[in-house]
Amino acid sequence: MSSNRDVDNALAYPEPPASPLWHHHGAKARPLTDAQRQRNRELLVLAQHRPRPRCPRTTETLAEAS
Repeated sequence: MSSNRDVDNALAYPEPPASPLWHHHGAKARPLTDAQRQRNRELLVLAQHRPRPRCPRTTETLAEAS
């Protein structure tokens, strides 16, 4: 049998309200035009099929480079 003492105290209190900083107040973004959507799709397809550029790795540290 369980008693009231077995209840987790954290569950006994309501969750605090969300911070007002989490809410975005302001103008909503304008929807994309059909031309912009098409351009985004084309760029996405290109990016998915192109090999990723490789950054040259250097063996010297920042202190040695300066």
